[in-house]
Amino acid sequence: MEAVDLIKKVRQIEIKTRGLSNHIFAGEYHSAFKGRGMTFSEVREYQYGDDVRNIDWNVTARFNRPYIKVFEEEREMTVMLLIDISGSREFGTRVRTKRDMITEIAATLAFSTIQNNDKVGVIFFSDKIEKFIPPQKGRKHVLHIIRELINIESESGRTDIGKTLEYFSNVQKKRSTAFLISDFIDEKDYSDAITIASRKHDLIGLQVYDNMEMEIPNVGLLKLHDSETGEEIWIDSSDKRLRMNVRNKWGEAQCKLEQLLAKNGVDHVSISTSEDYVKSLMKLFRLRS
Repeated sequence: MEAVDLIKKVRQIEIKTRGLSNHIFAGEYHSAFKGRGMTFSEVREYQYGDDVRNIDWNVTARFNRPYIKVFEEEREMTVMLLIDISGSREFGTRVRTKRDMITEIAATLAFSTIQNNDKVGVIFFSDKIEKFIPPQKGRKHVLHIIRELINIESESGRTDIGKTLEYFSNVQKKRSTAFLISDFIDEKDYSDAITIASRKHDLIGLQVYDNMEMEIPNVGLLKLHDSETGEEIWIDSSDKRLRMNVRNKWGEAQCKLEQLLAKNGVDHVSISTSEDYVKSLMKLFRLRS
């Protein structure tokens, strides 16, 4: 993208997403994520009503009566955006592409983060780590992130969520809130990586998809292009059985994804490219409040 066009595009996204962050998300963001970053403070004797999960078993064994760990909220939180830039993000059939949706969602979250004086960093990934932007504060930093969101192109069309989460857990030693923004189209098994990352961090899944991935319309012959593999095929969309198979395959994949995330306590929301992502994010934030 030409420099002038890039500046114009960055400015357009800043105006839209910063406005949303200032007027809609600021309060919801704070209430949804306050107290998520906790640091150990002290131990004290167990009192009725305390969370048994906070019992310090070593101290309890030493004094032969229950003690619990006391935590206090960290003043500063780190937010990481794990952004899928594989080939499938270019897909979109109605209002916008998945790439456009992901860009706006990520920009909105970034502005919400700095509004609360927190740090935000980014990991762009495909089936490898394409770029890592360390967490920082400030508008200048967020504008740098937006420029990368608009301009970055993946060197590979495929996706590897497991490798990304492993890299994230290694590079981000301190507990953070992490948004995994992807269509979750990945043939590899990343269940172990989800489990490990969600134990160490507050992991949140934001799935961006297009309705045509879920259900093919009956419009006769269609040429489909797989942007991850480059493969092209012709299909007869008037074939009722084919349309049903696509719908069933999508449903099975969604069920498996939702079960995996729920099992590991990962809050998540699925957002279609034809939907208003603001409503979906607000709903997610309120559920966490």
